[in-house]
Amino acid sequence: MPVTRTWAAQHAASDAGVAGSGGRWNGQFYALLQHLAENHPGTVEGGETDPAGGGDQDDTTVGRTDPCPGRDGADDCLAGVAPMTGQVPLKVTASHLERLACLYVRQSTLRQVFENSESTKRQYGLKTKALSLGWSEEQVCVIDCDLGQSGASGDREGFKQLVADVGLGQVGIVMGLEVSRLARNSSDWQRLLEICALTRTLILDEDGIYDPATFNDRLLLGLKGTISEAELHVIRARLQGGLIAKARRGELKFRLPIGFVHDTRDRIVLDPDQRVQASIQLFFDTFQRLGGAGAIVREFHAKALTFPRRIFSGPHKGEVMFTKLTLSRATQILRNPRYSGAYVYGIREQVFRGLDQRPAVRYRSQDQWQVLIKDAHAGYISWAQYEVNCQRLADNCQRNGATVPREGPALLQGIVVCGCCGGTMSVRYHSRRGKSRSADYCCKGPHANFARVHCQSIPGDAIEELIGELLLAKMQPAVLEVALAVQQELQDRLGEADRIRYQHVEQARYEMDAARQRYLAIDPHNRLVAGELEAHWNDTIGAYRSAQATYEQQRAADQLLLSDQQQQSIRELCNDFPAVWNNPATPDRERKRMVRLLIEDVTLVKDDDIKIQIRFKGGAVETHHLPLPQSAWVERKHSPEVIQAIDDLLDEHTDSEVASILNQRGMCSGTGLAFDARRVAVTRRHYRIPSRRTRLRKKGFLTIAEICEKFKVKRWTVYEWRKKGKLVAHRIDDVGRYLYDTSTNITVSTQEV
Repeated sequence: MPVTRTWAAQHAASDAGVAGSGGRWNGQFYALLQHLAENHPGTVEGGETDPAGGGDQDDTTVGRTDPCPGRDGADDCLAGVAPMTGQVPLKVTASHLERLACLYVRQSTLRQVFENSESTKRQYGLKTKALSLGWSEEQVCVIDCDLGQSGASGDREGFKQLVADVGLGQVGIVMGLEVSRLARNSSDWQRLLEICALTRTLILDEDGIYDPATFNDRLLLGLKGTISEAELHVIRARLQGGLIAKARRGELKFRLPIGFVHDTRDRIVLDPDQRVQASIQLFFDTFQRLGGAGAIVREFHAKALTFPRRIFSGPHKGEVMFTKLTLSRATQILRNPRYSGAYVYGIREQVFRGLDQRPAVRYRSQDQWQVLIKDAHAGYISWAQYEVNCQRLADNCQRNGATVPREGPALLQGIVVCGCCGGTMSVRYHSRRGKSRSADYCCKGPHANFARVHCQSIPGDAIEELIGELLLAKMQPAVLEVALAVQQELQDRLGEADRIRYQHVEQARYEMDAARQRYLAIDPHNRLVAGELEAHWNDTIGAYRSAQATYEQQRAADQLLLSDQQQQSIRELCNDFPAVWNNPATPDRERKRMVRLLIEDVTLVKDDDIKIQIRFKGGAVETHHLPLPQSAWVERKHSPEVIQAIDDLLDEHTDSEVASILNQRGMCSGTGLAFDARRVAVTRRHYRIPSRRTRLRKKGFLTIAEICEKFKVKRWTVYEWRKKGKLVAHRIDDVGRYLYDTSTNITVSTQEV
C-alpha cells in the first residue's frame, strides 16, 4: 500500500525530535521526503509494491533501498543510520521485524484504571503503530499485567518478563506511551536501556522511535528517564506539601476513630450516642484501674460487655456495631492521641523492608510527628493522661524492663534490678515438698549470649518478707482512705457497667417499637411488604427479650459480688490492713500492685550478705542487709534436741517406739515431717548413734542361739523360759527378735536338756 502524504508528514515529525538532537534537519529534507512518497513509492517504508505491479520485495529492508550499497543486508548498517546522501535514515530493519513487538501498558493504581480510562485506551492504541511499521498482528505482544502498580515498585511481574524477553533477543521493539509507563526510577530504566542496546532492540513512545545503541538516542532516553523520575518526586512533594499545610491549620479531614463524629459545621465532636460514650469512658477507666490492655479485654469479656465499632464499607456503611473487644483494638485505642482531644498528622510512615522491599507501616516517635495540636476538640481523657497511658504500655513490655503485675507469687516481679550488671532480674520458681512455690530472683545479664554462668541468683523468701513488713509499716496512716476508695470503686464499677447494659436493653426496646410501628403503618393488603415487616418485628422482639434476660442475669450476679456482709467486712478491715495483706484470699496480683504504689524498684547484691536497696516513688532510698540463706542440706538437718532425744530413748525403746514418743512430744524431722521407724533408723545411721541391739550386746546380752548353745537346750525351751519369766528378754526390733539377760541363775533339768 503506498504511503500517503499525511503519513510521510507524521513520520517526519516523529523523527524530528531524534534528528534534531544530532544533525539539525532542515525543511528541505521534509520536502524531499514528501516528493519521494508521491513520485517514488517503492523507495519508502510501506511502498512494497513495484510501480509496475510485478516487482519482488527486497528482503534486506522493508520498502526502502539499501542505505549501504555493496553489503549483504541491513544488519551491517549501524542501527539503520544511513549516511547523509539523500537516503531516508529509517531505524526499523528486517531483523527487528523478525522479532516481537512488545507493548507495555501500565497505570499506577486500580482507581486510575477505572476512572482514567482514556490513558489506558491511548496506550493500547500504540498497537496500530506497530502494525503500520511492518509487524503482524501475531507478533504484537501486549503486556498489561502491571495495571494498578506504581512504576517505582520493584515487584512488577510484567516488567520483569519484558526485561527477560529483551535480554533473550526475542523483542525487536519495546513500546510505551511515554517513559514513565515503563519505569519511574533510574535503576530500572537504565538497565532496560543497556539490555536494549546489547540486543539491538528499539524503543518507541508517542514522540518517536529510538535506538539505545546510538549515542544521541541513548542520551535523549536517559534525559527522559531522569525527568520522569524527578516528576514523580515533584508531584509527591507538591501533594504532600498541600496536605501538611492543611493539616497544620487543623482542616484536613480523615477517618475519625470510634467515639468521634463531624457535626454539620465539620467540627469534631463526641459521638452523640450515649452508649458509645459510656463504653469508651469505661474502657479508659478500666485501664486506669488495671493498668494493662489485656486486663481490659479480660474484664470486658468477664462482664459480657461489648465495644462499639463503626463499619466503613458494605451495605451497613456508617453504622455502629457492638462486638467483642480484642487486644489489638484495645492497644490501638490506648495509643491513639485523638482520644485526648489532640489533632495529629504524620504519626506513621511507610517503610520498605526485606530484599523484595515490602511496604510496612512504622510509628514515629512523638517528636517526629508532623502536626500536633493539643486540645483541638473534645476528648475522653486529658493529654497528660494519654502520656501516662503510653508510658504504662511501654513499661508493660517485657523487653523494656519492668512488667505489668502477673499472677505468680513473686512479690517483686518486674521491679528487681541486678546490682552487678544493672539488668532486670527474672523470676524462677521452685517448690519443696509440703510447701508452696518459692521465687528465686536470677540475673543472666551480659553472660547469657556467651553460655556463661549468670550474674547472681538470690532466694526471694526473706526479701519478700522484709518488703511486706516495710509495706505494712508505710501503709498504716493511709489504711482508712485506701479501704474507702476500694469500696467506692467497687460500687462505681458495678453501677457503670449496669448503666451500659441497661442502655443496650433500651436500644433493643426502641428497635422493637420502631419495627412494630412500621408493621402497623403498612397496608395489610400488601402481603409481601407486610410479611417482611412482620418477620423483622419478630426478630427485634427476640433481640429485646435476649437483651433483657442477659441484663437481669448480670444484675443478679453483680448483687452477689458485693453483699451486705462483704461490705461490713470491708469496713472492719479498714482498721486492720495487715489482715488484708496477709489474707490468703488476696490475689498475688493485687499485692504486687500495692507494692508498686510505693516502691519504684529494688536493687539486690549478693556478697557476704544480701544487700537490698529500695527506691521509693518519691525518690527516697533505704538500704537493708539480710544474712545469706542456709544451704538446703543445712535446712533439712535435724535439730540437736531431736538427735539427743533419739540417743536417750534408744536405751529403753525400739525404733518404732522412739518414733511414737517423738511424735507425742511434737518433734519433727528437718523437713518438717513426722517420724516413723524408718526415719529413726536412717537418722541413727546418719549420725552414727548406736542401735538398741548394739547397746544391749555391749551389756553382755545373748542371742537365742547363744542361749541354746550355753545351756544345751532347744529353741522352744528358751521360748518357755521367756514366757514363764525364768529368762529376762529385751526386744531389739519390731520383727520380734530378743536379746537375753543371763545374769540370773538358771537351773536346767535333765528333761529340758
